[in-house]
Amino acid sequence: MKKHNYSAGPCILPQEVFEKSAEAILNFNNSNLSILEISHRSKDFVSVMDEARSLVLELLGLEGKGYQALFLQGGASMEFLMVPYNLMKVDGKAAYLDTGTWANNAIKEAKLFGETQIVASSKEANYNFIPKDYSIPSDASYFHCTSNNTIFGTQMKSFPETTVPVVCDMSSDIFSRTLDFSKFDLIYAGAQKNMGPAGTTLVVVKEEILGKSGRTIPSILDYEKHIKAESMYNTPAVFPVYASLLTLQWLKNNGGIAAIEKVNEAKANLLYNEIDRNPLFVGTANKEDRSFMNATFLLENETHQETFDKMWKEAGISGLNGHRSVGGYRASMYNALPLQSVQVLVDVMKELENKI
Repeated sequence: MKKHNYSAGPCILPQEVFEKSAEAILNFNNSNLSILEISHRSKDFVSVMDEARSLVLELLGLEGKGYQALFLQGGASMEFLMVPYNLMKVDGKAAYLDTGTWANNAIKEAKLFGETQIVASSKEANYNFIPKDYSIPSDASYFHCTSNNTIFGTQMKSFPETTVPVVCDMSSDIFSRTLDFSKFDLIYAGAQKNMGPAGTTLVVVKEEILGKSGRTIPSILDYEKHIKAESMYNTPAVFPVYASLLTLQWLKNNGGIAAIEKVNEAKANLLYNEIDRNPLFVGTANKEDRSFMNATFLLENETHQETFDKMWKEAGISGLNGHRSVGGYRASMYNALPLQSVQVLVDVMKELENKI
């Protein structure tokens, strides 16, 4: 029996993606070659890359709006470096919102390139809320934020209006909810939290913001060179890109982002309602900032931990342990997690209450 996978990343993927990927490993496009061994310059894979990049823009509503989609490598952590390299002007500065571990890591990299202003932070509260009512300096090269914080279970529900380019790390909630994506000038996301297996990173960038930093950028870190080479500047992560394409196709065939958003809301509401109702549990994130992707919660009494852990594991649940910096539990409810899996967890929580 397949387990109910709440892992924060690598994430759960649709069953049909596993099946089609498995077929392609043995025989891709009836070529009698595996997807793992075909040339990245072959006609078959070039069509995969082209379709994946096109489908990204289609799903985000960015077709014909001056954006390019890239599949790169190095994870979102590489983008912490690439963003300031490409966008922070020489002798300029950048503005960052500090909402968690990954935002903080991005700030550390940006400081290598120039003045990095933290416009607001929730660090003193162990990142249990999203700061609001902050100002962004108009002379910043860009403003950077992290839309969803997997470790601390918070999510930005709105984004600030500003005249400077907006950069967003959407690694853990990309394609999960409807937004006006044209408000962002650069979006990046590691594939492994909501789009595909680890190994490739999606970058969506508005071309007009590039080439203005005044820096000499190493070729492998230059977005313009990757755009010109159509994500083929170096050998791409062939299999992760293919699996990501399959996931994007699955999303489109199931109604796109608007449809999956309704499912994600239903899953989050089901779990958060139980956390709030059940006296044995307490949520760790401020209610108004709760993530629809990653619900973090604790037992009110840790003496019940052994019993609860045994119960959810016996129910076929996997990956529920919280991050070490928060403790407790974290239920990652990415796009492919079915509502039924959330119901299984809620039933276990209710069963624990009846036992105590």
